[in-house]
Amino acid sequence: MPILSKPLLVDILDNESLTRGLGDPEARILVEWLVEEAEELAQQYSNSTLAQEKVTKLCRRGRAIGRFVGLWCQSGSRGSAGQLVAAERFYWPMPDSSADPCEVMQGILLWESEHREYW
Repeated sequence: MPILSKPLLVDILDNESLTRGLGDPEARILVEWLVEEAEELAQQYSNSTLAQEKVTKLCRRGRAIGRFVGLWCQSGSRGSAGQLVAAERFYWPMPDSSADPCEVMQGILLWESEHREYW
């Protein structure tokens, strides 16, 4: 029997660090993706402790993705963004330097959803 996902969502919905440095549209895209992923985790794991650990890991990854998008798109700190990619061992392709922040966020999250084996 799957656990209820609402307790898992608190870590996402009450965590301002996930969206720090992002515009409202990118922040919304990230939070919606995190909520969908957390709900899937709640369906996969009957052990609430294990599900909570997975959501905590997911939030850490989401925070790093949000930081990347903020560095890459908002502050134009491409070097710092590249260092973050290396430090976090992100494997997705680097976005176009002229891409819109929402497009960058959507592209990364689509890749993340299709390549869960990397995290």
